[in-house]
Amino acid sequence: MKKIVLTTDFSENAWNAIFTALKIYADVDCHFYLLHAYEPSTLNLLGTKSQQRLGVIYDSLSKHSEQELEEMLRYFEINHKNPKHKFTTVSKSETLEEAVKNIVRQNDIDVLMMGTQGATGAKEVFLGSNTVKVLKTVKNIPIFAIPGGFNFQKLQTIIFATDFTKPFKKNELNTIIELAKLWKAQIEIVHVAIEFNLNDTQNTNKTTLKERFAGLDYQFKNVPFEINISHSIDAYAGNIDSSILSIIRHQHTFWEKIIGEAVIKKIAFHSSIPVIFLPQ
Repeated sequence: MKKIVLTTDFSENAWNAIFTALKIYADVDCHFYLLHAYEPSTLNLLGTKSQQRLGVIYDSLSKHSEQELEEMLRYFEINHKNPKHKFTTVSKSETLEEAVKNIVRQNDIDVLMMGTQGATGAKEVFLGSNTVKVLKTVKNIPIFAIPGGFNFQKLQTIIFATDFTKPFKKNELNTIIELAKLWKAQIEIVHVAIEFNLNDTQNTNKTTLKERFAGLDYQFKNVPFEINISHSIDAYAGNIDSSILSIIRHQHTFWEKIIGEAVIKKIAFHSSIPVIFLPQ
């Protein structure tokens, strides 16, 4: 059974990410952990308040968290009749990244799925910035970032962005291989560059990639570099219906060194389609 963490702040965008997860893995036996972390940084400003006052605030946050999660659970019991899916609620008095790190370790989680836009625009609780924090903290499992308003219906194309500069480890691509088989989707291997002459190392890695995707429907695509890497990828991906973008977190370090572009951060914030950040 696949174990998947679904983070929530009870916002519309968080619900959308959850529904996306349920649809993507509709035909897979899954144990979903509905995780809510409550520790807004504004509490740090209350250091001069009494311990009693802080206790009341935490108690209120805890009750709200547990009540909202229970309502979610009841909703799924009534409306989500998929026998392959099991749900557990988890309420944590921690920062989101700490809560995710702990639940992943304690429950041997396979995948994390989260929205990239939260309930408010306040920096402290903005899920976009939290997505980047989680990406920096949790590096050993795939992380799906689902943009607000994305309406998942089917998966036809998995776009895998790479520059072929790093070798592809044996199990590194399991998530997208699984999805390709599950949805009978085509994998488009996208290389963004100014020129497309590969060196010996890149050619070797490209050959390895062909071996990893053997038996699947895949093709290689060269995408000209425009403005920056993330823009080039997003512009390409935005023209493809029913697609998901995937990237290994160590990829494109060359560009980050040369032109200082934070590729992972920009993609996490700005992609118009779901992104799978594969573990490095």
